[in-house]
Amino acid sequence: MITKVSGLDLSITATGVAHTAEQLACTHLVKTKDGTGDHRLLVIKLQVRELVRGSEFVLIEDLLESSLRAGTTGMVHGAVRTMLQEEGIPYGLIPPSSLKKYATGNGNASKSDMAVAAFKRGGVEFTDDNQCDAWWAHAMARDLVGEPLFEMPAVNRESLKKIRQEA
Repeated sequence: MITKVSGLDLSITATGVAHTAEQLACTHLVKTKDGTGDHRLLVIKLQVRELVRGSEFVLIEDLLESSLRAGTTGMVHGAVRTMLQEEGIPYGLIPPSSLKKYATGNGNASKSDMAVAAFKRGGVEFTDDNQCDAWWAHAMARDLVGEPLFEMPAVNRESLKKIRQEA
């Protein structure tokens, strides 16, 4: 049986979620553009909880320290991380540059590079970069638990060492 793991790209307006469902990777986009204020945090927390329920590990793309929107996105991280702790789901954080390096071999890869790598490696297409990043976090989490979706070059897999496990 395949281990259920999940990958998250957290955002106040469009959170990407990828998880194992019936031995396949499944992606979702949690949108909160219609909501306003802190109510969006609750919407994200509840929807992510439903999607990651039963996961044995969740990998979250971490915040960029230099991000101008780190305050708002940081609140989303706090809400989701608290929920994962409440649910007893272990999680880890991966710096964006390490996620990019895992996916493409280049820590400065563009969103387009990430999407092309997903198509080349996994045969999946994304029109949304949030789902693409979450899918790569899911792929990384699967590799971490010893159940990779596909083979990755050793140089890309070095990024697994950058995962900071929190719980």
